[in-house]
Amino acid sequence: MTASLPSGVVFAPMFPELLAAIEDDFAAVNRTIVEQLHSRVGLVESIGHYIVEAGGKRLRPILVLLAARSCGIRDRRHITLAAIIEFIHTATLLHDDVVDMSTLRRGRPTVNAEWNTESSVLVGDFIYSRAFQLLVGIGDMGIMEIMADATNRIAEGEVQQLVNKKNPDITEAGYLQVIHDKTAILFQSAARCGARLAGASPAAERAFQSIGLHLGAAFQLIDDVLDYAGDASAMGKNIGDDLIEGKPTMPLIHAMRSGAAAEAELIRNCIVNADFCRRNLDQVIAIVHGGNALAYTEKLARSEADKALAALAGVPESAYRDSLEAMIRLSVDRSN
Repeated sequence: MTASLPSGVVFAPMFPELLAAIEDDFAAVNRTIVEQLHSRVGLVESIGHYIVEAGGKRLRPILVLLAARSCGIRDRRHITLAAIIEFIHTATLLHDDVVDMSTLRRGRPTVNAEWNTESSVLVGDFIYSRAFQLLVGIGDMGIMEIMADATNRIAEGEVQQLVNKKNPDITEAGYLQVIHDKTAILFQSAARCGARLAGASPAAERAFQSIGLHLGAAFQLIDDVLDYAGDASAMGKNIGDDLIEGKPTMPLIHAMRSGAAAEAELIRNCIVNADFCRRNLDQVIAIVHGGNALAYTEKLARSEADKALAALAGVPESAYRDSLEAMIRLSVDRSN
């Protein structure tokens, strides 16, 4: 028997203030996502329903809508594109949670914890492939090429992150490259393709590409800060999870580079050994808070946000542009 996804599923972002100018569009994206999660296999729909109910920030599909509307789109293809972007993001999360053996996301058990790893991987594959089915329907080979390249870059970023796992010698430049490939590239593609669908000029398309890239980088760097300074209940994950998973994020990279030798050695050992890390996690958190690692990472994030705002300066004034500016500022001024 096939499970059903009720049409009334609420697909609400954490930043509803961004929706004032695109409320109807966002509701249409919600309906499209629910409709396109339909499958003759009940487990696919059950997991799809579970993911939708989990909520999330929904910044990537909102970015598609705002970019397209800012550039004067005249048809409804941006609705489909926004759903595609969210599907690709969701599929990467399903696969991430399996690779990281994560048990908690958005305050709820992950799909691999609630069901099993096989279901998480395979439903992730279904959602990826459904995204590309929808992409074909948009009928723009240029956008197809951008999204194909983006998903390839995301996969490379995921693999590079896996290579970097438990490696305390990763450089700042190397880590920033992972951020660009794993996170910022989908923000970049969302903004660029939204503008392209609306028939934006090459210069405007490049501007939106820059907006998305720098917004995505800022967003991830603040996530790195919140992994040590955020509220666990608000974030839906445990403080220090990245460190326990052996991920050397920017605060750790800077703390090892700028702190005392003994502190750097402690962090190195935590990155390499999860059991050692669990025993010493509070001490590492204290080191990160006691130095300037969080301030340094936030400074990098704000620099990226400033670059996004600079690229936005050339976009004509409108309610959509105002929401884009608010999104960029919220990417760094948030607590979850």
